[in-house]
Amino acid sequence: MAAPPLLSLSQRLLFLSLSLPKPQLAPNPSSFSPGRAVSTAPATPEGAGPAAPSRGDRFLGTQLAAEPAARVLAPEDAERRRRRREKRKALARKPSAAACYGCGAPLQTADEAAPGYVHPATYDLKKRHHQLRTVLCGRCKLLSHGHMITAVGGHGGYPGGKQFVSADQLRDKLSYLRHEKALIIKLVDIVDFNGSFLARVRDFAGANPIILVITKVDLLPRDTDLNCIGDWVVEAVVKKKLNVLSVHLTSSKSLVGVTGVISEIQQEKKGRDVYILGSANVGKSAFISAMLRTMAYKDPVAAAAQKYKPIQSAVPGTTLGPIQIEAFLGGGKLYDTPGVHLHHRQAAVIHADDLPSLAPQSRLRARCFPANDTDVGLSGNSLFWGGLVRIDVVKALPRTRLTFYGPKKLKINMVPTTEADEFYEREVGVTLTPPAGKEKAEGWVGLQVVRELQIKYEESDRPACDIAISGLGWVAVEPLGVPSSNPDESAEEEDNESGELHLRVHVPKPVEIFVRPPLPVGKAASQWYRYQELTEEEEELRPKWHY
Repeated sequence: MAAPPLLSLSQRLLFLSLSLPKPQLAPNPSSFSPGRAVSTAPATPEGAGPAAPSRGDRFLGTQLAAEPAARVLAPEDAERRRRRREKRKALARKPSAAACYGCGAPLQTADEAAPGYVHPATYDLKKRHHQLRTVLCGRCKLLSHGHMITAVGGHGGYPGGKQFVSADQLRDKLSYLRHEKALIIKLVDIVDFNGSFLARVRDFAGANPIILVITKVDLLPRDTDLNCIGDWVVEAVVKKKLNVLSVHLTSSKSLVGVTGVISEIQQEKKGRDVYILGSANVGKSAFISAMLRTMAYKDPVAAAAQKYKPIQSAVPGTTLGPIQIEAFLGGGKLYDTPGVHLHHRQAAVIHADDLPSLAPQSRLRARCFPANDTDVGLSGNSLFWGGLVRIDVVKALPRTRLTFYGPKKLKINMVPTTEADEFYEREVGVTLTPPAGKEKAEGWVGLQVVRELQIKYEESDRPACDIAISGLGWVAVEPLGVPSSNPDESAEEEDNESGELHLRVHVPKPVEIFVRPPLPVGKAASQWYRYQELTEEEEELRPKWHY
């Protein structure tokens, strides 16, 4: 026998309302009026009339009356319900499973070659004693001993090797942040300011407050005035229209500026969790270690957290998931987040074995071409910066100088432009490294992108601009502006009356080239750098910088 069809709530309520007997009300004697007929029939005996509605009947009647109104209001709440669903989905991405304290990868015992692998016996023992937060996975142990093990897809451009996490997946892991009440610490590498400046940071942070931290200022050339650097950074941030609480110049190695960041975090935290955010290899894990080391003098919780701090490595994608750190005595947690991988940096195209060559280990030193005034001019020559960059000088004043700032391991070679193609094909992987070795050179993508630059000389006593190569460093264009006593050079200067420099820059695809105002580094920079003239209102709105 088929089951009877199920009735909706409105159908059941309607059925009940129709089936209930209607109560018979006795006439009101006070309402009698002259000339009106009144029934003289005897009243219904007690107990023989219809029963009064029960409490359940009254409730069903109320629900039946309210249901049409609820149907009318539902469309108005649809958008609110949709936003709540999106928030729940985003928060569901927040990691809750046990993870490696070194890289944040979820612990697993199935795939020995994948991040997060722990021997089953070790996993069971730690789980039994509730110590999974103290476990370091096999990949992190190798990284801590200097092995270069990539785990992020899209890096190297070479076939082979197991790819574990894509850059899009890393971005997705951070999507829940916009729904959290958090304090965001955004890190930017001063050596690769444009390449490591994470654009659209509000996609991750939402409306949460942001403190901008500039890392690796200890790598800037000697005698650099940090007052000039701070003003330059603030001006760049204002032009990028990023609203931040403040700017801090720091060094995780020498601990310069770290105390100031900690003080502002304690002031602005207000019970919120703190997230360290930035692109890959800007020094997030090193900065957290410096923070814990500084806080440990006064905070016993931070002192205990030093034992289980994130792994530091030159490999992009060392951190694969948010790492929770108990760092504050007054409550709230510190999170190291996966580095956001930017496809336009040099690290995205070179082999994993060559990555250490991109990381400067000591102060940058200016390498100038030509080295002095007596050397031949640059016009008609090409300069190779390792095997990663080629700069053809199509036209330049005889007194023009190009000054390179970047890793010392990348050698600079200058050859006539007419011989540049043959020189590169012959020496890439040998003299021009990275890529290092003929085997890597065979799979090398080459210098596929060419950008024409027309640079206008404005003043002879300061650099015209910087040419920043994403993920590598920058080249300062410096017109020396000294009058020439050589008739041939004077004639060439007269021919170039426009005062323009024409360069042709070659880089691998999709590495980006940025032309920016010159970064004031070195002793002479404090003489030519000009601070911005601001009104009182602009000064009030402008973020303050500290070091």
